[in-house]
Amino acid sequence: MAIALFIFAFTFPWLYLIGLICFWLIVLLTITDLVILFANKNGIVTKRSTTFQKLSNGDDNDLFIQIKNNYSFSVNATIVDEIPAQFQFRNFSIKKQLQPNESQKIKYSLRPVSRGEFRFGAIVITVNTSLGFAKRRFVNSDELMMPCYPSFLKLRQYELMAISDRLVDVGIKKLRKIGQSTEFDHIKEYVIGNDIRTINWKATARKNQLMVNHFRDERAQQVYCVVDMGRIMKMPFEELSLLDYSINASLVLSHISYIKHDKPGLITFSNVIQNTVTAERKGNQLYRIQEALYNATTNFHETNYEVLLNYVRAKLTQRSLLLLYTNFETVSGLRRQLKYIKQLAKYHLVVVIIFENTELHGLLNKKATNTSEIYSQTIAKKFDYEKLLITLELQKVGIQCVYTKPQNLTVNVLNKYLELKARGMI
Repeated sequence: MAIALFIFAFTFPWLYLIGLICFWLIVLLTITDLVILFANKNGIVTKRSTTFQKLSNGDDNDLFIQIKNNYSFSVNATIVDEIPAQFQFRNFSIKKQLQPNESQKIKYSLRPVSRGEFRFGAIVITVNTSLGFAKRRFVNSDELMMPCYPSFLKLRQYELMAISDRLVDVGIKKLRKIGQSTEFDHIKEYVIGNDIRTINWKATARKNQLMVNHFRDERAQQVYCVVDMGRIMKMPFEELSLLDYSINASLVLSHISYIKHDKPGLITFSNVIQNTVTAERKGNQLYRIQEALYNATTNFHETNYEVLLNYVRAKLTQRSLLLLYTNFETVSGLRRQLKYIKQLAKYHLVVVIIFENTELHGLLNKKATNTSEIYSQTIAKKFDYEKLLITLELQKVGIQCVYTKPQNLTVNVLNKYLELKARGMI
């Protein structure tokens, strides 16, 4: 404004005095703004905090910035947190107005799509008063390194529901038991609704009232998550690879099987056996599985099922449930490995988990408008049909199969595990 007045003063000289007054007024207000902003050394104090000391892969993780205004007047603050490079955020900022001596806890969420170390840099706060003639920058250089682990937030969610038998609330089907477990638990008094075939006549004679045998699910069964680490598992869906989906589901299933009194274990393999955790019910078993999955990565080699077969035959002497997380895109690809999977199924209960290619759905549902799009849809339909043939090929030889969308993997695998337990197959 003062510059404009000086320019017009060449034509209208009387504006020069007004311009000069405006100039010195601006100088005075700027000095005043600088003095009140820089008078307090600790005008703004910030601190970063998290709910957990690690990030959960594939989930929305809540982070908090505690900010306090130590000034005796209100300020406008622009908060810039130096987000880890993996997120590729270039313009992350939060604007807040802080009243005198006010403290606020600012919440924001981050969704990592890879495991590893995430390093947070400084928190930079830029503040100005209502005058707006000057700004002051505060820098909190307290950097933070957070490891990103497989999805433990989903683990906690399913844990609470499994304890309260509310897995049906998240899509886990409630299955009617077929047959009855033969593992005896205790004898109790008969109540209306008990199966009369379980009446214990000897105990009835002693007590002079009807007594029945009470049975429970068989426990301490070995449940192994066998994760294919070959190059086929690098395929991404919604920014997460098939390997990360499999790792997240393996961690949740291991936790649920531990709650259900089974013994979880882990095998990861590609062209060689990579990480193994023997199926046990030790107190630190879930921690061991989580640590084994933390740094698990593909090595882009072709998967060797013969190596897996030799390891299982040598190390697993007790019949176990093997949940094999893998993927086949063609029937010919399955047939090359089917002989090894059939050999595994002779000694163990094998469930092969393969993924639906959801990226094809957009192409299949789109109306073709030219010859090129017709060819593309025809090829996509062929690949989609091949997946159905793969499931039929496995069922034909009596091998259990789960064909699932990547985002529904955890729920569908838990469904299959509970179904097998309900049928007494493990």
